[in-house]
Amino acid sequence: MKKIYVAGAYSANNVLDVLQNIGKGKHYCAQIFAMGHAPFCPWSDEDFAKLLWSKTLTVRQFQDASMLWLEASDALFLVPGWENSKGTKAEIKRAEQLNMPIFKTLDQILVWSENQEVWEKIQKQFNQ
Repeated sequence: MKKIYVAGAYSANNVLDVLQNIGKGKHYCAQIFAMGHAPFCPWSDEDFAKLLWSKTLTVRQFQDASMLWLEASDALFLVPGWENSKGTKAEIKRAEQLNMPIFKTLDQILVWSENQEVWEKIQKQFNQ
């Protein structure tokens, strides 16, 4: 079982898009969980915001907490549509600094988690 940080769009210009981003993110987290891994789901922050509505919470608190989870993870997965997310771009940068595998498809996670040796060879060939 691998710890996989799941990153993607959260914020949006309207409530409907935010809710759709949350649903999409949680969907991919559930898929990764069903694959036998332990996903970190930033979209679950919604629960903290709802339960702690009377407290003064900041976006920075959520970002800092998420970054700590990223640093403790084995890999980063990018939910499709992440390209316009400033937060996701920062998470990618940090994952690269940590030499963490970054995946864009669930199939890539399967190959990596089932045979890390093969995955590392593929990555070396790709990066040459």
